[in-house]
Amino acid sequence: MKAPRLTDTTLRDGSHPMRHQFTREQVASIVQALDRAGVPVIEVSHGDGLAGSSLQYGFSHTSEFDLIETARSHAERAKIAALMLPGIGTRQELKEAVARGIQVVRIATQCTEADVSEQHFGLAKELGLETVGFLMMAHMRPPEALAEQAKLMESYGADCVYIVDSAGAMLPSDAAARVRALKEALSVQVGFHAHNNLGLGIGNTLAALEAGADQIDGCLRGLGAGAGNAATELLAAVLDRLGLNPGLDVFGLMDAAEYIVAPIMPFQPFPDRDAITIGYAGVYSTFLLHAKRAGAQYGVDPREILVELGRRQAVAGQEDWIIDVALDLSRRHTAGTRKESRL
Repeated sequence: MKAPRLTDTTLRDGSHPMRHQFTREQVASIVQALDRAGVPVIEVSHGDGLAGSSLQYGFSHTSEFDLIETARSHAERAKIAALMLPGIGTRQELKEAVARGIQVVRIATQCTEADVSEQHFGLAKELGLETVGFLMMAHMRPPEALAEQAKLMESYGADCVYIVDSAGAMLPSDAAARVRALKEALSVQVGFHAHNNLGLGIGNTLAALEAGADQIDGCLRGLGAGAGNAATELLAAVLDRLGLNPGLDVFGLMDAAEYIVAPIMPFQPFPDRDAITIGYAGVYSTFLLHAKRAGAQYGVDPREILVELGRRQAVAGQEDWIIDVALDLSRRHTAGTRKESRL
């Protein structure tokens, strides 16, 4: 293993549990603390990326462009990054983000849809940005299929391609196999982004590092979607114990998590029943509320709905399946009850 580059995404993935309500003052204090502690890249944007502030994804308290500008003005050493999802963010938002100060863009697609990112990588390179590809929900496809998708991103201009465990569904062997496949297939760097739904955020990140990952992600206090991400301060401590500290101030990050982030958190993300179900089923966390509503309407355990959605490999944008699945399960239960009554 070698010392990785760490990107802290408290101010992007952490936007989900914060309901996209970060303020300029909060961004300034978090960026200053991360920058002083030696974190080299800090991601700042709406939780769903540039232009995510909307009725569908949740409105931001403060314009993400204002938050990016604030972050850049308070970072002395760290680079400022933003997330962009093709279909949500456009050329206009990317250009504005560059004008406000981003130096890195992370372009995220469903793990089977890398081909939709070609224009976005092309524009990012024209704008002089460092480019990172994100293959989301990467647990859903085998390593060799992900390698083919990653090669597309590399051909479009990605400087690094990430395996992204969006649902927190991977086991350490899953993370290692996928990172290893990309390392063997690509000439650019490979990264790993963990979620903690099965309590494996740190373990999976270490497995990815053992498989050769060059870049990893974390959030202070684990503040991220679902059960949260690998905690930045924990990653720093573990890397230091392994002799792989890339220049992070372990105590400084502990203090930032405890005294700056913890007081503003609406709750502490952790693997509760709902979060575990998301990881166990391997589905997007956004399905959870819909599954609960459908379960209540049709008398079905929401966990059964989510597990069936995972079996069908449902992805974002297929929320209409939730009602279909709930109806199917309800009919099965009814048919089973009738059969038992006849016996």
